[in-house]
Amino acid sequence: MRCRSVFAALSISLYLVVSAYGACQDGTHSAGAVYRVCLPSGPWNGDLILYAHGFVAPGEPIAIPENQLKLPDGTYLPDLITGLGYGFATTSYSRNGLAVPEGVAEISELPAIFTAYAGRAPGRVFVTGVSEGALVAARALEINPALFNGGLAACGPIGDFRKQVDYIGDLRVVFDYFFPGLLPPTAISIPSELVNAWESKYLPLVTTKLQQRPLATAQVISVSRTPVGLNPANAADAITSVLWYNVFATNDTVSKFGGNPFDNRNRWYSGSLSDTLLNLRVARFEASPAALEYLEKNYQTSGRLSRPLITLHTIWDPVVPYWHEALYAGKVQAPHSDGYLIQVPVARYGHCNFTSAEVLFSFLLMVLNPLAR
Repeated sequence: MRCRSVFAALSISLYLVVSAYGACQDGTHSAGAVYRVCLPSGPWNGDLILYAHGFVAPGEPIAIPENQLKLPDGTYLPDLITGLGYGFATTSYSRNGLAVPEGVAEISELPAIFTAYAGRAPGRVFVTGVSEGALVAARALEINPALFNGGLAACGPIGDFRKQVDYIGDLRVVFDYFFPGLLPPTAISIPSELVNAWESKYLPLVTTKLQQRPLATAQVISVSRTPVGLNPANAADAITSVLWYNVFATNDTVSKFGGNPFDNRNRWYSGSLSDTLLNLRVARFEASPAALEYLEKNYQTSGRLSRPLITLHTIWDPVVPYWHEALYAGKVQAPHSDGYLIQVPVARYGHCNFTSAEVLFSFLLMVLNPLAR
C-alpha cells in the first residue's frame, strides 16, 4: 500500500475512533508518581500501549502533564488508543526535570498495574514516548526486552545525550558572546530570577534583540548549527526554544548529575565572521567527571535492540536535532540488533511537530511489525 493510502486510512480510523472513549483510573506509585490506566469501552484486543511524557520543568507539581496527552489536532491520546481497541497506560515521573532513570523504572511498573486493573495480563506491551520520554522508551526497550514487544520513540535525544547537553550549552555560550549581558550570569549557573521571569521579562527581551540584530542572530544559528528549516524567520524561535532548556534544566541537571556535564574547553567554534575572536573570548567550562559518569550510566542508549523500535523525528528539530537518528542507527549496527530499527523522518521544522497521520502511521509500523512477537 502506498504511504498516502496508509495516511488516508489512518486519518479515517482517527475520525471513527475519537468518540469511543475508554474507562480510565488514576493512582499513585509507591515513589509518588501518578499513573493512569485505561481500557476500551468496547472489546479490548489484549495489547497495551505505554506512553512516556516529555520534559516537565522542575518547579511544576508531580502530575501527569495533560497537555502532552494531546495530538496536534487536539485528539486526546488515551481516547485514540482505547478507541483502536488497545489498553493504555501512562505515568508522571516521581521527579520532574531530567528524570530518565525514574521514568524507565516507573514506566516499567505499568504493565503490572494495568494487569491488576484489567483483571488479566496484556498479550503484548509496547512502550512509546516523546522528547525526554522517547529516551525513556528507548532505554526501557533496551534494558527490559522481556517486558516489551516493541517501541516508538518520537523526537528524542536517543543518539548521544552528552552531545545533547553540549548542544544546548554551546548555543548558550555562543548566544552570550553575541548578546553579552542579556542573560545572567553564565551557561552553567542559572539564578532563580531568570527562571521565574523567563516568560514575562527575558523571553520578550531576547526575542526583540534577536530581531533587532539579524546579523548576530544569523551567526548564532551558523555557529551553533541550530536547525531553522527552510524559513530563516524561524531563527528567533529556534534560539529561544533551546535557551528555554538551558534556563529550566541546567540547575536540575547539575543537582541530579552531581556536577556540571557541559564541557567546551577544547571546542573550536566556527561559522562566525571572526572565528578566531569568537574562540578567544567565548566562555569555557569544564565538566565534572562525576556528572559525566552519571550521564553515561543513566542517559545513554546502547543500541542493543532485540525488539523493534520505530523512531519519528522532524529533520529540522531545533531542540533535539535530527543527527540523533544517525548516531542511534550507528549504535544499532552492532551484531544481533540490525533489522530492529525503523526510522521515520518528517521534512518539517519544529520539535515534535507531527501530524496525527504521521503519528498513526508510525504507530501502525510498531504494532504490525512481524518482529513484535
